[in-house]
Amino acid sequence: MRAVVQRVAEASVTVEGEEVCRIGPGLVVLVGVAPADTVADVAVLSAKLATLRIFRDDQGKMNRSVVDIAGEVLVVSQFTLLADVRKGRRPSFVGAAAPQFAETLFGELADGLRDQGVAICTGRFGALMQVALINDGPVTIVIDTDEGKIA
Repeated sequence: MRAVVQRVAEASVTVEGEEVCRIGPGLVVLVGVAPADTVADVAVLSAKLATLRIFRDDQGKMNRSVVDIAGEVLVVSQFTLLADVRKGRRPSFVGAAAPQFAETLFGELADGLRDQGVAICTGRFGALMQVALINDGPVTIVIDTDEGKIA
């Protein structure tokens, strides 16, 4: 799985003119699922997201997690994170999982975050979404999993 994690002051997702999710301070996580991803990858990623210390403490150092600040997480499925642009000018998406498989693991990730005590909301899987956010910092981190480990 590949995740792009952004620390945000606030964020929202709109589908067909309807706001389906809004969060305050926390994380926006864009997630791409690959065909070889497993529930072990989901478990590692959900634990990492819940405990990743990228929020400022009282001394201004990145030393607190989204759980520590009682923040929220907006999770959005984004197969384009697995695009291959090495050849030609049109991205290839053969590295992205089939939608049915990806949706299952995406749901497992949402459940895993909830199990970690994180308040989450999600975009709508497979929909054309507009994601609005105010990046705080900015802080943006890319996380890849490989066989149940952070690569």
